[in-house]
Amino acid sequence: MDSVLPATGNGFAVLPLGDAAITVEFGRTIAPELNERALTFAQAVRMHEWEGVLDIVPAYASVSIHVDPLRLPISTLSERLRDVSWDVNTALSGRTHRIPVLYGGEAGPDLLDVAAFARRSLADTIRLHHETLYRVYMLGFSPGFPYMGLVHASIALPRLATPRTVVPAGSVGIAESQTGIYPTATPGGWRIIGRTPVNVYQPNSSQPFLLSPGDSVRFYPIDADEFTRLSHHAAPA
Repeated sequence: MDSVLPATGNGFAVLPLGDAAITVEFGRTIAPELNERALTFAQAVRMHEWEGVLDIVPAYASVSIHVDPLRLPISTLSERLRDVSWDVNTALSGRTHRIPVLYGGEAGPDLLDVAAFARRSLADTIRLHHETLYRVYMLGFSPGFPYMGLVHASIALPRLATPRTVVPAGSVGIAESQTGIYPTATPGGWRIIGRTPVNVYQPNSSQPFLLSPGDSVRFYPIDADEFTRLSHHAAPA
């Protein structure tokens, strides 16, 4: 499948999503350039401040616009979206974050499986994960969960066949070409290779999400003592 959809005048496809939302698609693969288009387009739509728009949700290569159809009919929204003026060269640059991770052991119960899949040592597997600079493509699944990529192909292990009922907050996982951080303790099927003491979701803060789409993340390994020290520092007052 081509990474870019056939153009509809502006290089995207406008697709209905029920009677109260529309999805604008720029492609159907995970690629930085497609994500940049989606984020730029989302920002352009926000700037219009159309009455009736309830939410604007960018994803990997698409943007979903949710509306109150009594205030903004889908047909009107579709026409407006096709006429939106946007320029990917005006995209806002994201922030770069360095995030510590305690790899393996109880913090990373799937690290051995990832290393076996990659046919590499534990040290080499950890290196392949933390030496990559990841792009935050989107937030989803649970509040503040960052979908990041792309991981090195040799460690791109698929999700667990049976998800865990509880994955601890701060767990760092791999799901095929993606890596992510569990902001809170939730069920999940990603391969957990470590844990960070950094709070990526603080619901009582004026800015609850540490990471935003378009940001970059580089992990770095720490030991158990450093994890404990940073955990105390990161604990809410």
